[in-house]
This record gives sequence, C-alpha cells and structure tokens, in this order.
Amino acid sequence: MGERVTTHRGRWTLDDRAAGILRPLPVMVPPGTAGLTVRLDYPRTVGVLDLGCQGPAGFRGWSGGARDGFTVAADWATPGYLPGELEPGEWQVLLRLHRIPPDGLDFVLTAGTTTARPAPPAPAAVPARPESRPRRAVPTVEGLRWLAGDLHAHTVHSDGTGTVPELAALAAGQGLDFLAVTDHNTVSHHAELPAASARYGVTLLPGQEVTTDRGHANVFGPTGWIDFRAPADEWVTAAEKAGGLLSINHPLAADCAWREPLRVRPRLAEVWHSGWWDRTWGAPLAWAQAWRPDVVPVGGSDFHRPGDGVAVGTPTTWVLAEPVDVPAGGAGEALLAGLAAGRTAVSGGPDAPLLLRLGDELLALDADGTVLVRPDGARQVLRGDRVLLPAADGLHLLESYRTEVVALCA
Repeated sequence: MGERVTTHRGRWTLDDRAAGILRPLPVMVPPGTAGLTVRLDYPRTVGVLDLGCQGPAGFRGWSGGARDGFTVAADWATPGYLPGELEPGEWQVLLRLHRIPPDGLDFVLTAGTTTARPAPPAPAAVPARPESRPRRAVPTVEGLRWLAGDLHAHTVHSDGTGTVPELAALAAGQGLDFLAVTDHNTVSHHAELPAASARYGVTLLPGQEVTTDRGHANVFGPTGWIDFRAPADEWVTAAEKAGGLLSINHPLAADCAWREPLRVRPRLAEVWHSGWWDRTWGAPLAWAQAWRPDVVPVGGSDFHRPGDGVAVGTPTTWVLAEPVDVPAGGAGEALLAGLAAGRTAVSGGPDAPLLLRLGDELLALDADGTVLVRPDGARQVLRGDRVLLPAADGLHLLESYRTEVVALCA
C-alpha cells in the first residue's frame, strides 16, 4: 500500500500574523491516492490555529479551531470537509493564525496520503423523532402562513457538538417549522439536510456562517460554498447570484462584531442574538437603525451544544411565507421569499409574547401588560392576550415595564 507523509513544523509569530493571517502549507497528492489525513499539533492552551484545506479543483473543507485533524476520502470525509476523489497534484492545508501569543506558537503539521481506502468512523446513533410541543395558533395573512424557526445553529461540521439529525430533533421538539444550519465556512452539512428534514418534520434551511476576524454573516439557501477569503461585497454578490440571502450576524458581539466594509448594506440583520442577554441594552436596536432605515430584523440562537444556556429557537424568528409542505422540507424557497420581502418578527421563544404585522394592523399575542413602542417612539400599554392595533412603517417593539425588549417585528 503506497503511503506518503509530508511534515511541516515551525513557529508562528505576531509578525507572521500581521503579514498574512491565512497561511497555505503545500502537500503533494500522488495519482491513485484514496485518502488524505492531516494532523495539527500545537499548544492549545496558549493559542488558536484554524484548519482547512483545498485541492487543485478548489476548496475541500474547513473546521476552524474545532479540530486537530481531518480525513478526506472518495466516499467519506471528516465533518466540515467534502468527500470525493482526490485530484493528484499540489493540495494546500490552510492555517489561519487566529490567536498567536507574544512569544509565538510552535506547530507541527503532518499530512499522510494512502492508496488504501481509509476506514470511515462508525455512524452516529440517530435519535428518535421527539414529541413536538403544540403548534401556536397564529392567523394566516392573505393566504400566507407564519412559520416559526431559528436562523443560526451549528453542528459537528464546524464547532457544534451535535449531528445534523440531533439538531433537527431538538428543533422538532421545540415545535419549530424551520431551522437554518449555518456551520462556519463550510457546506459539508448540506448533503445531510434533506433526509433529516423529512425524518423530523422540520425544514432545514441550507446555510453557511461566513466567518472572519472582522465579522460573521449568514448565507441562507442552497448557494454552494461562499469564499470567506474574498471581500465581503463578493459574499453578497455570490449569495444573490445563487438565489440566496446574506444576513449580518451579531453585529455587536465581542470579538466578532461586524467591522467588514461593504459598499451596499444588505437588509437582513441578526438584531436579536442569544448574546443579547440583557435586552434593556439598546445598542443592537441603535445599530439596526443606523445600519439602514428598512432593516429586516431576524433572530438566531447560535446554538452549539446542549447545556451552554442557549436552547434552539431562543429567540424565535417568524417568517410570513407561502403555505407549503413543511415536513417534506419544501418550505425553503418560501422562507427565502418571505425573508427577502421583509416579512419577519422575532420573539424570545416559540411561546413567548409575540408581535406580528397583519397588513395594516399589528397583532400582539400573549403580551398583556407589555408596552408597544412605535417607530416614532410613541408608547402604548397593552391589555389582553390578543390585541389588534394599527401599524406604521418601520420597526415596532414590545417592551416589559423594565424596558426589556420582549418582541419585535418589521
């Protein structure tokens, strides 16, 4: 059995990071190679190196700092990477110098090729379909239906801990109609979405979180891979040409706040992110109003793993869309159309107080005692669990007596 090993070792410094954050390391893949296995070793307690690869025919995967190795073979690959025949020639293992300490970071990268088919890992157990919570009764609008979902979640294909079926089961248990699976800088999870969508009765919307040091953006729809190495304007163009949409993610979130330059600002923005833990803090709304006057607000849990204090569907994004067969996964195009048209609302969870736009009216559900805040700042206390009110143009909010945002709608 033909095997070949390439080793790169060295020390990355702050000067290296300043000169170029993404560093390709060459690996020759001979003809007849059946598998490529890469191992990256460095002291993880003091720094972070992100990991990915590309072949002569293009990008083959990304795992960021979540993994210390991967395998690519013809019929399987480590989550985050794309299976397929290994083209002979020069491949590149990609290292992004994400966190380099002042004293530098030693590393050893070993890449081995083999002509023997690598054995795939044992398949993960597939969870049973859970009992879903009852679907909330919300009215239709001129033949359109409100769908409840989550527009930001991760799996083992990037830095999450659950498989696609496990994530779908969680969404189904929450009674969600849809969930966007938005793993970082990869689309390797897309192939698994249709089967899981059909099994669990929830539409899994293909997504990708395009991720850089200067900001993150979700791309929704079956667009194919979006190159995070390109300028952000090219992300928007590529998504639109492929029939998808781009949303700015958690624009005020710590070290991944949005700082990428854009000539044209997209309308969709993740105004309500799980990191907005104190919703008396008005900065996300102030940012949205400054971003563009017709911003379309969406929400996302940014779910990664059970037990970290964030549940799938918190917050819940509601999209007014054409009525289609959700269990068969047929709602994807309808969801994209609803998002593009700006027909959205966001609540704290599937059963939390809710504010919906019904044409020229607003409907407040389960919001007794909250305060409606209109786009011009006018305020009105709501009495009752189902209240109809006139709507204006712009962003409407529901607040608690503490001025905590509990719901919003476009």
